[in-house]
Amino acid sequence: MKILIAIDDSKFSQAAVQSVVARPGPPDTEIKVLHVVEPPSLLLGREMTGHDPEFEAVWKAWREQAKALVTKVTEGPRRSGLNATKALAECDPKSQIIDVASDWHGSHGRKGLNRFLMGSVSEAVVRHAPCSVEIIRTPA
Repeated sequence: MKILIAIDDSKFSQAAVQSVVARPGPPDTEIKVLHVVEPPSLLLGREMTGHDPEFEAVWKAWREQAKALVTKVTEGPRRSGLNATKALAECDPKSQIIDVASDWHGSHGRKGLNRFLMGSVSEAVVRHAPCSVEIIRTPA
């Protein structure tokens, strides 16, 4: 069994990881913890992202925080004896999560305009992922 856990730095991500750790699958289960950072060029538009040393320093720090987050979160399943790997990407989160799920599960990715997704990340993944998707709710 393969389980992809897409995370950000939220309580919802923590709940997803805890849910997977609490009910591990068969012994050969593989877990991939994915964190996707949206590059400034996607957030601001290309014309606003010329070379700016201050901005570059902030972006570098942001990437380092992302790397630390995915490393830290991956350690939880590993401590529980699960086979967990980490992945970090810089891209549009909706597209990247679906693409990683497609590649990892051996499905075909999307092309052209189908790559443009509207709405929240979780909604986009549920609608377009080529595999089963589970959304974990946090207790009220």
